[in-house]
Parts: sequence; C-alpha cells; structure tokens
Amino acid sequence: MENDDLRPLLTDRGQALLAELRDFAPGEELALATRLRKEHPAGLVSAALGQARLRQRARAKFGADADLMYFTPNGVEQSTRREVAEWRARRFADLGVKRLADLCCGIGGDVLALARAGVEVLAVDKDPAACAATAANAAALGLADLVEVRCADVADVDVTGFDAVFTDPARRTSRGRVFDPEAYAPPLSWAIEAGRRTPVGALKVAPGIPHEAVPEDAEAEWVSDHGDVKEAVLWFGTRAGHPHRATLLPQRASLTGGDLPDPPAGPVGRYLYEPDGAVIRAHLVAEVAGRVNGRLIDPKIAYVTSDELVDTPYAHGFELTDVLPFHIKRLKALLRERGVGTVVIKKRGMAITPEELRRQLKPTGPNAVTVILSRTDHGPLMMLGHPVTGPAAAVQAAGVSM
Repeated sequence: MENDDLRPLLTDRGQALLAELRDFAPGEELALATRLRKEHPAGLVSAALGQARLRQRARAKFGADADLMYFTPNGVEQSTRREVAEWRARRFADLGVKRLADLCCGIGGDVLALARAGVEVLAVDKDPAACAATAANAAALGLADLVEVRCADVADVDVTGFDAVFTDPARRTSRGRVFDPEAYAPPLSWAIEAGRRTPVGALKVAPGIPHEAVPEDAEAEWVSDHGDVKEAVLWFGTRAGHPHRATLLPQRASLTGGDLPDPPAGPVGRYLYEPDGAVIRAHLVAEVAGRVNGRLIDPKIAYVTSDELVDTPYAHGFELTDVLPFHIKRLKALLRERGVGTVVIKKRGMAITPEELRRQLKPTGPNAVTVILSRTDHGPLMMLGHPVTGPAAAVQAAGVSM
C-alpha cells in the first residue's frame, strides 16, 4: 500500500467499498473486481481489494480490530500481535509511564495497545505509508487524542521529557531476515542507547538473541503466545530483581530468574515436563525443575522429569507409561498391540523428524498416545504417555484428537 492508496479509502465511498469487501472469498476476486469497476474508479477498487486482503490476513493478529484497521504488506507480517502488544503496554503502564516515544512504529500495533493503556504516544517511522496507516488506525479505533504520528528518521527524534522509549528495529530487508544485530535498522547498539535515554526503555529483538549479547543493565524477556515464541525484549530501568523473564500468553504467566545453576540429571520418573519455548530461551529450565521437584533427563536436553505431579503454567506435563531404549520396530509393535491410531510425537536431540517416524509407524486404531524421543547420556529413549497438565491435557480431556 502506497500512501496515496490510503486517502481514497478514508472517504465515504472508500469506506462503503471496504465494508462490502469485508468477507469476500479469494475465488470471487476477479468477478468482484470486474463488477465493482463498473461502479467505482479502477484505482479505488484495486486499493480496496488489496486492503481487504490484508485485513483478512491480519485477523489472526488483531481479531475484530483488523476489520477497522489499515495495513501495509510489511505491516501485516512484522507488526506485533494484539495480545503481545497489550502485555507490553501494561508493563509500561505499571512502571508509571505516561508519555512514550515509539520509534519504528510500523502500522501501529504497539501504539494502539499503549494508547488503550492510557499512555500518550509519539509514533515515529520514516515510511510514509506506515505513518499514514498508524494515524488512520488510531483514528479508526478512537485513540487519536493519545497519538501523535511523525514521519521522520528515528535518529533525529529528541526524546527529552518522555518517560519511556520503545524501539522495534527492522530485522528484514528485501533479501530476507537479518541475523546481524548491527545490520538492523536502526542498529542494535543505537537502539540500546536509545533505551537508556529515558527512565524506562524497551527494545524488541529476535528471540534467538544470544545471551552474551544482552547488556548487563538490561532485563531480557522472552514472550510466547499459545506456545509459540514470538519475540524477545530488552528492558531498561525496570529495576528487575532477576536478569531473565519468560512470559506466557494468553495466561499472562511470567516467570523470572536466571540466577540458578543447571539442575542435575537423573533417571526418568513417572512424569515428564516439557518447558514452554519462552522458558527454554530464557534459560529458566532450572526454575521449572525447582517448581516440580524435578531433574533433567540429560544435562543438555530441556526435558524435566519428576516423581510428582505439579500443575505449572510453564511446562506441559505428561504421565509416562513406558520408558524404553529407542527402537522403531518395538515402538511400532507397542502401538499396534494397544490399538493406537493417534500419535503425538515430540523429540529433542535426535535426528529423526516426527513426520519421518510417523510414516514408518503407520498407526491405526481408536486410541491415542504421546511419544517423546530424547537423547540421553545412556542412549536415545522413547517415552510413551499422556498429557496431564497444560493445554494438551485439556484437549485430551475434552475428547479431541491431536
């Protein structure tokens, strides 16, 4: 979407056209375009169809808000999903932030969440199309009074007088994802210094950031949503008691730590716990092991085992029925004997893929089981069981096959 494409969509005629296209099916697009061009300018029809496609894609991130918002193709891909942005906005508000500069605001996903949390926001981006979308989004959602949009280079913005700075550097180019933090736009080193210029600062980075790249004065937070790790954020000025945090959404469960030594490894017990991805990225597996009175099954594998069943939001628990050396023929025979047709396969530290194993097993039957494969110091293991805590257990209790 170019900046010039947005203005016609904000007119009464453009709004009516967007409303008509709200739920169009992709297969109808050619016929729709042909019909609508008899009633509207071709440029307006093209812009409306493009925006309608983007809104449909954005529903996964923004829910019902997407049908009122305006997007660019990059904005849909790179914007923060609503649940994550709302969590971060609440953290800013709880830290006493009233005025914040959002540098590299994109189409305004974080801006909207911040404004809804009562924070006044200066939204800055050098892309005119992104700035136009942010302004239109704030207006569409009734938040324009709390949002000022400025199309500028973030390096030229004076943040004096602001309570906080939030920076979301671009980590993609036309060639794809950028892995060198100094190749971000703006570079990571610049964004870190920006986060230190105000009482509170935050900087969004890739979740795979090495721990040695985290500044000593920063709190590093990894965020997962429905089990998928979405991002990491470096926080400044939070006066955090621990260096690392793992936050799980939508539960809004937040685990802090990072000071404990790795737990010992030992024999597999009755229960196996699979920590959430954010917990693993944050190096907080030891904290989970402490909560379940557990141990690792291998010093380098993030599976925790215990003889106790403890309900924790930070790991999925499984009750094990079998713990055996990994052997495909033996596993296939076990599944056949027990009439297992639905198999959930998990694995760590082993080369075989779940898809490859499933093809070899060819499970059939009415029953279900979870198969967990792992490397250990005593050779590869296969562990069979059923989920007893976490979302997987709730699905199984409802009688839904996974």
